[in-house]
Amino acid sequence: MARSLVTLSLGPSSRLSVSCPGAPVSAKKKTRYSPHPSIAYAQAVVANMKTKTGRSLEEWIGFVKSKGPKTEEGRRDWLKQEHGLGTNYASWIAERSLGKGEDDTDPEKYLAQAETYVEDQYREKKAALRPIYEKLLDAGLALGKDVKACPCKTMVPLFRNHAIVEIKAATRTRVDLGLALGKYEGKLPKRLVDTGGKAKKDRITHKIEIESVAEVDAEVGKWMGKAYELDG
Repeated sequence: MARSLVTLSLGPSSRLSVSCPGAPVSAKKKTRYSPHPSIAYAQAVVANMKTKTGRSLEEWIGFVKSKGPKTEEGRRDWLKQEHGLGTNYASWIAERSLGKGEDDTDPEKYLAQAETYVEDQYREKKAALRPIYEKLLDAGLALGKDVKACPCKTMVPLFRNHAIVEIKAATRTRVDLGLALGKYEGKLPKRLVDTGGKAKKDRITHKIEIESVAEVDAEVGKWMGKAYELDG
């Protein structure tokens, strides 16, 4: 998920450790999902873009459309090479100039897209995994009122202050439950697979591989709860 500017495409970029709260939203349709924490950051970037670059986002979009190349890649490179913008700004402006990425800064558009992200993750050959996902999501949201599920293109991370859990349809037969256990100092059972995340300074450090609803058991709930506690 991944677009630039804090990998705002909301893909594995959701590994983004943003501690700011999600932007407020009054969604018309009831949903279990919440705006991704990166939206508030992106809104601040847009608000400060003129100060940082000399043009507002709208001014950059108009300028690119009238003077720049036709393709997204061409526009990105042109903004970097001819106008001195960094990769993040250039990539994001190029994308927005073609009508993409509005869900990065608009909570309501994000929530509408979030439903599609989940549908796409569990369609066709992965459709049988959906009950596993739903049970894990229910368990995660039950950890506390401060837990928020914020779907990305390839996974669904759950946040407290930071990402504590990730639910991902890893294969056609398996859902991986990623857990942020970097601060845990005790011995871990073999069922918890080390992802190498701690060495890479990722939030998610371990995972539990789940192939059936029955495997979403008390032990799974225990370690989800531990990830929640560690982010308190």
